Amino acid sequence: MMIGDLFTTVIYQPFFNVLVFFYWMLDQVTQGKPDMGIAVILLTILIRIILLPMSLAGDKSEAERRQIGKKVQELEFQYAHDPITLRQQKKLVMRQSKAVLAGEIFSLVVQVAISLMLWRIFSRGLAGEDLHLLYPFMPKIVEPFNLVFLGKFDLAHSSIFLNLLQSLSIFILETISIYTSPYPPQKGEVVRLQLVLPVVSFFVFMLLPAGKKLFIITTLIFSIVLTLYKLVRHKFAEYKLKMEEKELSNQEEQVVVDVK
Repeated sequence: MMIGDLFTTVIYQPFFNVLVFFYWMLDQVTQGKPDMGIAVILLTILIRIILLPMSLAGDKSEAERRQIGKKVQELEFQYAHDPITLRQQKKLVMRQSKAVLAGEIFSLVVQVAISLMLWRIFSRGLAGEDLHLLYPFMPKIVEPFNLVFLGKFDLAHSSIFLNLLQSLSIFILETISIYTSPYPPQKGEVVRLQLVLPVVSFFVFMLLPAGKKLFIITTLIFSIVLTLYKLVRHKFAEYKLKMEEKELSNQEEQVVVDVK
């Protein structure tokens, strides 16, 4: 089996069927007024839930990358006048960090596979060219698909409004990520992530079909919610620890009073 056929069978076909099934469900719920845009949102949420373990593991990988960078900086200072030993020590650190590298490679492969899947869905699937890939047990779908999201945005064409919403979502996510990160951001990072990235994204993705923008926006909103959830969980853990320490301190003071 060729790689392309394997990709179609193992990755593209299942998700395409899920997308069409969501569309069919909306058709049943709305009594003949399905919206492919909403089906895309549901598919996006499903994909993000599936990839949630990888997203959570990314926090651990970030911490490990920071530790590696710190070790390398320490080695560069320690062996500044011994380049041969410095190279040897750097190689040793990198060999010990193979798990981090393997995780990043796997994450990259998954992201590429998802990107290819989405490219085919929005370039061919929504146009109805891949209906032959629907499983035999799938319910009958009314054709053609309704590609007008909320009655306003044609998923097959670009949308300035969705493009602005995408850039705004990037700005909000990066702002939250920077100010909730345990690692102090550098000035260059703040400018690059909060200002340059949203502006560049606006122009780079300006001609992108609204369907792809909808996927990106939903992904960003999911990430924003996940980041806020992790922040609340972290603050709650800090509060709980502080209360436990306070209670322990009160108990110790009470013991001292009782002894007296």
